[in-house]
Amino acid sequence: MSKHTLWFPILLAILFAALPLRVCAQFNNQEEDDNPFDPSKPKRDYVYLLHADETRFNKNINAYAKVLVGNVSFRHDSLYMYCDSALFYEASNSIDAFGNVRMEQGDTLFLYGDRLMYDGNAMLAKVRNNVRMEDPRMVLTTDSLNYDRTINLGYYLDGGMLQDSVNTLTSVWGEYDTKTKDAEFNYEVTLTNKNYTLTGDTLGYNTNTRIATISGPTNIVSDENRIYSERGFYDTGKDQVMLFDRSTWTNGDQRLVGDSLFYDKNKQYGEAFKNVILDDFKDKTRLTGDYVFYDEVKDSAIATRRAIATEYSQGDSLFLHGDTLKMITYNNETDSLYRILRAYRHVRVYRSDLQAVCDSLVFNTLDSCITMYYDPIVWNGPQQVLGEKIFIYLNDSTVEKAYVENQALLVEKLDTTHYNQIGGRDIKAYFVDGEIEHADVSGNVQVIYYYREEGDSVLLGMNTTEASMLTAYMSKRTVDKLLITHKSNGIFYPLSQAPSDKMKLASFGWFANIRPLSKEDTLIWRGKKEETKLKTTKRNAVPLPSLKGLEP
Repeated sequence: MSKHTLWFPILLAILFAALPLRVCAQFNNQEEDDNPFDPSKPKRDYVYLLHADETRFNKNINAYAKVLVGNVSFRHDSLYMYCDSALFYEASNSIDAFGNVRMEQGDTLFLYGDRLMYDGNAMLAKVRNNVRMEDPRMVLTTDSLNYDRTINLGYYLDGGMLQDSVNTLTSVWGEYDTKTKDAEFNYEVTLTNKNYTLTGDTLGYNTNTRIATISGPTNIVSDENRIYSERGFYDTGKDQVMLFDRSTWTNGDQRLVGDSLFYDKNKQYGEAFKNVILDDFKDKTRLTGDYVFYDEVKDSAIATRRAIATEYSQGDSLFLHGDTLKMITYNNETDSLYRILRAYRHVRVYRSDLQAVCDSLVFNTLDSCITMYYDPIVWNGPQQVLGEKIFIYLNDSTVEKAYVENQALLVEKLDTTHYNQIGGRDIKAYFVDGEIEHADVSGNVQVIYYYREEGDSVLLGMNTTEASMLTAYMSKRTVDKLLITHKSNGIFYPLSQAPSDKMKLASFGWFANIRPLSKEDTLIWRGKKEETKLKTTKRNAVPLPSLKGLEP
């Protein structure tokens, strides 16, 4: 044998010994690659064996795999893999690892399990049994997880749990992006933390921001609150929710609904926008508008933009509108609890038996009194009452009495031409079954009253009277009789001889054109003409005794 013949195989042996081992995956009935180190592939595509205590190969048992035992480690690009033992294939760049499997990729991925099937060409890892995926923000546990390195995505299909420092999330199906920290969960989704339990079928979550994205029917429940939404965001770190699509927030007897809704658990307040409804089922009241603010601690609310307060405890609902409605609760969580409702500007009230307008209004549940300010007018059937200020006292939401202060005027419409009129400084009216039973008038009383035969609608004559005090009795919403208890003077005119300039008091006004006609009509402001507005008068205070000359 020549020297050249010996030299050539020795050189080949040295060259092949210098090449690193490459792991190849086993494919059924696949022939081994004639050239496993394809020069057309970049080096980073190869899986490298870094260490094994023992290497075995038996072509009769497995022609495609090397058996590695003891402290086995691999590297594929920036990914390191560790296990107790492995089947190591050259043909298709993959491994099958067993026992104490661990995968590490920088500080972004730590993946553990009992078994790993890794395809280096597809860059896909399949980890099974006691699986745990970790990064600095979360821990994900399941029994079966696939991790696609091409898109940095781990996903499970048969139940899993993700935990971070704030929340625990479970679902049947889930995925986690190790780069963006976005997670998606589907089917039987539950998110729990110290304040809430969230349940639904679809949920997104980011472990950096700790914001959950709601995109399906979802309930968020705590001891005090229940929130339902089908679209929105829940910031679990700040305990804030921003919800859309007619979401609902319920707190005890209160329920808040709106096109969009914001709630802050820590500051305990909620805001709702567009087509908002705030119900109080205990008090049988409803607050609506295009913006409502609710303070959970103070049990108080503000409504604006087409705001209407509704009271429906008696079956016949009362609707109250103002540019701004504000409800304040006092002595909350005590036996002395009461509320004050304030309505500001362009106030209009409608109920089938009672209508009213004024500039501002206050309703105090402590004494069940409604106080109306600045040119208030109240209608009850054919009667109209107006003055500088009106107080209405309720008993179980039914009008019990009313007090008109300064420039008081009671008008009863008989037909398009004739009106009974009683004017004075003050009027106190008393109601029975929602209708005026009688009214006491005091201070410079002036009366225009039309007589008719009992049971007949034909007017016979007109009486004008001036007195210091008077009581008017009503029957079936009409003036039945007048009782004058102090000295008076009056004139009776047959109807055909009644002078036209005596048929109306100087303060007369019939304002049917601004009377609310329905709930919807409360939103349409129609005010008095400037020349018909009352000029506020000042009542004289009771004089105090002078102490001059009595000083020691």
